[in-house]
Amino acid sequence: MQLGSFVYQYQPNRVVFGVGAIQKPADEIEKLGCTKALILCTPEQVGQAKQVQGILKDRAVAIFDQAVMHVPIQTANAASDLAKELGADCAVVIGGGSTIGLGKAIALKYSLPIIAIPTPMQVLR
Repeated sequence: MQLGSFVYQYQPNRVVFGVGAIQKPADEIEKLGCTKALILCTPEQVGQAKQVQGILKDRAVAIFDQAVMHVPIQTANAASDLAKELGADCAVVIGGGSTIGLGKAIALKYSLPIIAIPTPMQVLR
């Protein structure tokens, strides 16, 4: 490799936006070839997570509601262990940086794809 040259490979991303988009996570899970989603949220977002669980039906294996700022290693390990124990093959994250960061930690450890719902769901109804 010559000085100043590099290779950059960008992972594919997909954005689903619009009225009723909250009804789409099951379709996105299917497109990824996944069947078992672990839903991640903060303690304050459990109601929203339960709504997504209802939308996903049997594709949702559990809700992990302990996401907090700065993703402490203990929290990341607990969520990762639960994902492994339940055989989750993807994560659906609800919320902002704390939850998305937790999703990234699980993805890094187990190479799970992430479906992120970063906007407050009230806006999406």
